[in-house]
Order: sequence, then structure tokens, then C-alpha cells
Amino acid sequence: VQLQAFGGGLGEAGGSLRLSCAASGRTFSSYGMGWFRQAPGKEREFVAAISGSGGYTYYGDLVKGRFTISRDNAKNTVYLQMNTLKPEDTAVYYCAAAYLKATMLERSWTYDYWGQGTLVTVSS
Repeated sequence: VQLQAFGGGLGEAGGSLRLSCAASGRTFSSYGMGWFRQAPGKEREFVAAISGSGGYTYYGDLVKGRFTISRDNAKNTVYLQMNTLKPEDTAVYYCAAAYLKATMLERSWTYDYWGQGTLVTVSS
């Protein structure tokens, strides 16, 4: 599986951005999908995850209530809608895929494949 993230860029505090992650290959619905982020000088942290069917979603505490993860299995794409952006959301955002996983999706070691990352910068 190859993953490519899109949609990063410059946002304003209080504004919104939407990230997309397109996956190659078949059986996209067999993969739990996640978003992680890494800010300069900080460790990679969990942002959000979604089960293969889309029936279960998980969020990190810092984004809960502001970000929404969703997926379109017909388009092999997972999305991250980011609302009420804060400067501390500035980071490189990575999407990841976990084959036949629906639990422990908040753990980075669960994932089998990673995308290249897309930079999100939020100005105050």
C-alpha cells in the first residue's frame, strides 16, 4: 500500500483545513487508518484513527471536538477535517494504514504503512 497525503498548507487560528490521504491498491476497507503529527522538536503524536468500515473513530485528547476523521472506501481515501485550528496544531501530518486492525489504532507501532507527510502551519 502506498499512501499520499494532500491538503496541508497555511491556516489561520480559528480557521479550518482538510487533509486527504489517498491509498493505492485494493481492499482499502481492510485497513484501519490513522493520522499522526510531529511538530519540530517533539515526538510524533496520535491525532485520529478510523476503523476499516468507518464505524469506529478515535481521537487524541488535544484534537477531540475540533477534528473529524472520515473515509470513503470507494475512493480509497481518508480525510481529516480540522476546525478551530490553533497555532499548536502546526506540525507535519502523516497518514498511516494498519492491515486488518481495528484496535490499538492510537499506537504508532500498530501501523504497517506510512505516507510521506504534509505540513500544516497555523498562524496566530
